[in-house]
Amino acid sequence: MTAKEKQIKSNVERLRNAVEAFANLFEQGLDYNTMVYEFWNAKDILGHITFWHESFARNISDLGKGIKPSPIKGKLSEVNKQSVETTKNESIKKLIKRLKDAQDTIEEFIFMDKIDLIPYKKGSRDYSRSEHLEVVSNHIHKHLEDISNKYGTTKEQS
Repeated sequence: MTAKEKQIKSNVERLRNAVEAFANLFEQGLDYNTMVYEFWNAKDILGHITFWHESFARNISDLGKGIKPSPIKGKLSEVNKQSVETTKNESIKKLIKRLKDAQDTIEEFIFMDKIDLIPYKKGSRDYSRSEHLEVVSNHIHKHLEDISNKYGTTKEQS
């Protein structure tokens, strides 16, 4: 195994752990309508993460199958708003399944050597497989930390 392959393997494990921790948080039966940010509650964040994870999965799957990817278009603020609006009516159970399915797709294609750069969003630079895994892991960890902190504070106040 090359150093590059080891790095990707390590980053995949980190991402898998982040997805599992994120899903586990939403399997605890808490009140996920608790506001975490000014305009987003915990369930909105789950929808947001699922939306972006599915985008990553679609792009890497397309590359793996030799199809030209169609990355998300629009300003980041608009796309993030869309990520919540398009997932708002989904159940938590369905969003978790979609998130895990996207993770499975990512893991199916991430080790393909023929995949060099993965698009993130139209107008944004593409990322190497390892970089993309790091960016996504960091994104999930940040939201997981924010949600955990919010629920930790809520529990202490009751």
